[in-house]
Amino acid sequence: MPSSSHPDGLDRRAFLRRSALASVGMGLFSSAAHPQAPAPVKTEVRRYMPLGTTGIKMSDISFGASRLGAGEEDLVRHALERGVNYFDTAESYTGGESESTIGRALHGKRDKVYLTSKVSAGATERRGALMETLEGSLRRLRTDYVDVYFNHAVNDVQRLKNPEWAAFVEQAKRQGKIRATGISGHAGNLIACLDYALQAGSVDVILTAYNFGQDPKFYQRFTRSLDFVARQPDLPRVLKQAKAQGIGVVAMKTLMGARLNDMRPFEKGGATFAQAAFRWVLSNPDVDGLIISMTSPGHIDEYLGASGWRAASQDDLPLLQRYAQMHSTSYCRHGCNDCEGTCPAQVPIADVLRTRMYAKDYGDMRLARSEYALLGAGASACLTCIQPPCAGACTYGLPIETMLAPTHRLLVT
Repeated sequence: MPSSSHPDGLDRRAFLRRSALASVGMGLFSSAAHPQAPAPVKTEVRRYMPLGTTGIKMSDISFGASRLGAGEEDLVRHALERGVNYFDTAESYTGGESESTIGRALHGKRDKVYLTSKVSAGATERRGALMETLEGSLRRLRTDYVDVYFNHAVNDVQRLKNPEWAAFVEQAKRQGKIRATGISGHAGNLIACLDYALQAGSVDVILTAYNFGQDPKFYQRFTRSLDFVARQPDLPRVLKQAKAQGIGVVAMKTLMGARLNDMRPFEKGGATFAQAAFRWVLSNPDVDGLIISMTSPGHIDEYLGASGWRAASQDDLPLLQRYAQMHSTSYCRHGCNDCEGTCPAQVPIADVLRTRMYAKDYGDMRLARSEYALLGAGASACLTCIQPPCAGACTYGLPIETMLAPTHRLLVT
């Protein structure tokens, strides 16, 4: 790990900003280390991976349904026809329409698929309320059980310590309403939550944000002399520990903001940025599979072009590098949280910027507004802030002091 100051006199944060994007040559990626990407073949799932010790064998690239709305049953069926067998949803997605659409699309095909759902179980949630929420999901999904049921977007260990959650899980498993349980997370206290869950032995699966932009090893490829930033430096350790314990690992947020159109001019030879990002994630042997929001048949076909790979291609790495150069100073890293504690009004800066990503990058105002509503006051305090204490708090140079108030105005309903 680097020390807090650099020998040249730059403080660590300023040095990291300067180093991240400074004159990086494309030739630094070795062509000998990775195979060339083959010409595109029929787009279908080409690998099914055991999800820990759950007994589930999931398609390595699977269906994320956070943006799935009413009337999109054909989209779900298109994914199924291409071999996707793992469908990830939640009771909060699109006001319940996500679950209902999956239920209609997959009715009569339950033995061919794995279904997961989620609930945001708080630190004081009661098991009765949790059971009611689960039963509502089962009705919408038209099934009598889900394969994995997640405690959704956990960023507080107290939520995992709630004995009512443990009692609910035990009861639901005994009644056959869930096969496995897990937690999902992508915020600043992610590592502490994952560590607690692994040590307590209370989960069968973890669903975590993981992409090339979070991995120090990615940046080491072109900042050779620096263990770059170590954003979530413990995440690889946690993933490895989960794998060793037989706990399934599913990655999400794999596209680092998903600004796909920005990369179209640089894609060549049939390989796309999305495929490159997926191959990077799947090259980690501690990751069983990934979920991605599938919003069109074309995207499904494109995404599945990366199925079956367990190593990055030489041609992938320049695409990932270029994307990192273009967006490193506009993308809020999930779980970085360097800005935590800078706001005396306790604005959840990283979470506010995550909802901004849903609106600005994903173009999904419904998702953005629903997620922002879960933040309580959100960034309302920023509307009257005169001298923002968060200015300069971002290691990556995001001008967060100019982003928070506009996000509140955009997303408050």
